[in-house]
Amino acid sequence: MPSKSHYRVVILGSGPAGLTAAVYASRAELQPLVVEGGGGEDATDVPGGQLMLTTDVDNYPGFPEGVLGPELMERMRNQAARFGTEFASGELKKVVLSERPFQLSLDGASVTADTLIVATGARAKWLGLPEELEFRTKIGGVSACATCDGFFYKGKHVLVVGGGDTAMEEATFLSKFADKVTVVHRRQELRASKTMQTRARANPKIAWLFDSVIEKIHGGAGQGVVVACGGIFMAIGHTPNTAVFGGQLESDEQGYLLVHDGTSATSVPGVFAAGDVADHRYRQAITAAGSGCMAAIDAERFLSHH
Repeated sequence: MPSKSHYRVVILGSGPAGLTAAVYASRAELQPLVVEGGGGEDATDVPGGQLMLTTDVDNYPGFPEGVLGPELMERMRNQAARFGTEFASGELKKVVLSERPFQLSLDGASVTADTLIVATGARAKWLGLPEELEFRTKIGGVSACATCDGFFYKGKHVLVVGGGDTAMEEATFLSKFADKVTVVHRRQELRASKTMQTRARANPKIAWLFDSVIEKIHGGAGQGVVVACGGIFMAIGHTPNTAVFGGQLESDEQGYLLVHDGTSATSVPGVFAAGDVADHRYRQAITAAGSGCMAAIDAERFLSHH
């Protein structure tokens, strides 16, 4: 439960963006409250974000030997707590941004805020197979980020599920590491742009499996999905966690929050967005952390002028 009814800064989300914002806001003596998320029906929605379901993180600066995803998030959380950040578990149920201060309804509590940093992230779309969550935490399992995990699949045969631009980008990137990449698409025709299709089809490492769907994922040597493979990459898109805002913040067609003028400012003065909730291009821990820094600085400057 929050210790107060009003905060100068409330941060929604406890992934790299939210926790970096908390470090900066607490060091600026703004005494932020972080609403950690989790507690919903989605088993992958946990405090700490997507890295809590990731094993080895080798591309976050400062960890030359790599670091486990949950350990990295624990370190970030401890750093924010060291400077006085307060944490509240659970998810945001309702928010009113048309009045000042902003009104937030949490699990079992209500608070108001002068500024709000939205770092609720985005979740990858999955096929809904029961084995997906189990294999997400394993190297040689299921991933939704070729940039994050492609390095671990050197010399392997991997599958990419999807038929849009994302799938073409993932397949092309993975071909730098894997011996073979098979694109699995449920239709005969791809949805990707002609340019992306042409590039992927010209790649000798990329094979195609049309009119096909994955029905079950098996583990163990010599087994696989449709064909034996060393890993599966889901490339069927992401969904930003913005439903709770109910059209109160300007967003694009996919629901990603729009920020303006090279800052983290949204369409509502005093509300800032950071991380994957506003970033459908990069979706990396390091870019999320950087935008969390921006949001905290933007919030501090907003407060100093109002």
